Amino acid sequence: MPSPAPDQLTGTLRGVLEPVVAEAGFEIEEVEVRAAGRKHTVKVVVDVPEDAEETAVGLDAIARLSRSAAAELDRHEHLIAGSYTLEVTSPGIDRPLTRPLHWRRAHLRLARVTLVDGGTLDVRVGRAGPESVTVLEAGAKRPHPRELRYADVTRAVVQVEFKAPPKAEVEALDGSGGADPGNEEQA
Repeated sequence: MPSPAPDQLTGTLRGVLEPVVAEAGFEIEEVEVRAAGRKHTVKVVVDVPEDAEETAVGLDAIARLSRSAAAELDRHEHLIAGSYTLEVTSPGIDRPLTRPLHWRRAHLRLARVTLVDGGTLDVRVGRAGPESVTVLEAGAKRPHPRELRYADVTRAVVQVEFKAPPKAEVEALDGSGGADPGNEEQA
C-alpha cells in the first residue's frame, strides 16, 4: 500500500507525536515530511511551551525525545511506507519571532523587523509583553526605547552578531547593564 502524500501524512504524524512530545514537556512547532521515492524524512521541531520555566530545549532532552518519538513511530509503522529518517530538533536562530516567548528569548538581540506598512527596522529587543515589545532602533545616536505592537509586525528575525551589543543600547533598554528584565523573578 503506498504511503499518503507528505502533506497528508504531516497531520497524522503530528497527532501521533503530540502526546509523546507533551509528556517530555515540550510542544510541537512544526512537523515536516519529505519523500524521496520510498524513503521519507520526518522532521519534528519542538520548543518549550509558553508557560514553561525552561527557556530552551537542551541536547539531552532532544536525545531522549528522539528515542521516545522513534519508538512511537515504530508502533505506527503502517503510516509510513518504506524506511524513514527521524529528525527531532529545536528551532534555529532563523526562526521568525512570532510569539511573545520568542521575543523574550531574543532579549537584547538584534532583530530585523518588517512592518505591516512595508517598512523595515533593525532593532535591539527589550522587554516583551503579551501585546508588544520594547525596542530600540539599532545604531541610533541617542537610543530611545519605543513600544512595538506585535500586530504591527509582519515578520521579525534575529540577526547574527559577532560582538556584544553596544552598552548604550543595553542601558537604554533595561538600565541594569545587561540583566534580563523579562526574568525578574530570577533576579
